[in-house]
Amino acid sequence: MTDFRFTQLAATLPSTVPFVGPEAQERSLGNAFASRLGANESVFGPSPKAITAMAESDHWKYGDPESFDLRSALSTHLGIDSSHIMVGEGIDALLGYLVRLFVGAGDHVVTSLGAYPTFNYHVAGFGGTLHTVPYFDDHENLEGLFAKAVEVKAKLVYLANPDNPMGTWHKAETVEAALETLPNNCILVLDEAYIECASGGIAPQIDPADHRVIRMRTFSKSYGLAGARVGYAIGPTKVINSFNKVRNHFGMNRSAQAGALAALEDQAYLLNVTKKIIAGKDRITSIARKNGLKALPSATNFVTIDCGGDGVFAKSVLEQLIAQGIFVRMPFVAPQNRCIRISSGTTADLDLFAAALPGALEAAKSAN
Repeated sequence: MTDFRFTQLAATLPSTVPFVGPEAQERSLGNAFASRLGANESVFGPSPKAITAMAESDHWKYGDPESFDLRSALSTHLGIDSSHIMVGEGIDALLGYLVRLFVGAGDHVVTSLGAYPTFNYHVAGFGGTLHTVPYFDDHENLEGLFAKAVEVKAKLVYLANPDNPMGTWHKAETVEAALETLPNNCILVLDEAYIECASGGIAPQIDPADHRVIRMRTFSKSYGLAGARVGYAIGPTKVINSFNKVRNHFGMNRSAQAGALAALEDQAYLLNVTKKIIAGKDRITSIARKNGLKALPSATNFVTIDCGGDGVFAKSVLEQLIAQGIFVRMPFVAPQNRCIRISSGTTADLDLFAAALPGALEAAKSAN
């Protein structure tokens, strides 16, 4: 047997895909899902202008390695200088670059127990030591996160606001006040993937030059471009420039750049999608209540539903829904794993969910 010379660190890591995608489940089931409500994509799709721009983007050319046009448009849209913006292949890739810049063997990092797992994956991949803080009342525990950062002298603290997987949020002033307790030489990685879904008063007022914060945003949610993989980071120029040391400079393909630019310019379409997301969440909440379940308030494009039992029961409900062709997901860690998570969908999607849920609950009760 060949003894491949992996690094010592790589040899210790699991060779598994962190997420089981709906496609893998469809292959296992032998048929396609009737309703895809688990990945927090926008089933409403991108702006037609984005679709046209992507189709006409001269695919034979490499993408601009500086994403100049998109960064310039984001600069105008956000009212900040483009030197504070870095475009990358979705937030996942940007998190990987950021961790590579700051985290080496033995460096300490803090996150919430059960929060978005890709950040943890990157920390492990670069040899960092990850410390977790439990949720409090289904919210990420800001006070606990920053106290742990002081305790372990963390380099990075990860916070999603609004949160995935619970959909809960902290008000802007709460985050702003908490920043005053962040230890010196520690950076808050503020994941705002769902910020376009949120109402006012959630995005904190933070100077992009503030050395304490790196914000992450995406075109994958409300803009409907999850498959194109377009995200961007906002932060101090020195950190933004440092991404150039480690990023894949041709990682942004030309089609994705064109689509994101056109989507950004079509704010009327974004507003219309936002209304559809809200209507979908209202319908999910209604469906949950009709079945005796509690829907958590959400500032995202999904609703987390408390199934009223433990993680075993919620997993059984999830499996029953999947068996009926409804793709959904659930949080990984107790006590949040008492829930399932349903993405906002079309009327047809949610009709299927409404029809499948009573039977899934009854089957889960019988099995438990």
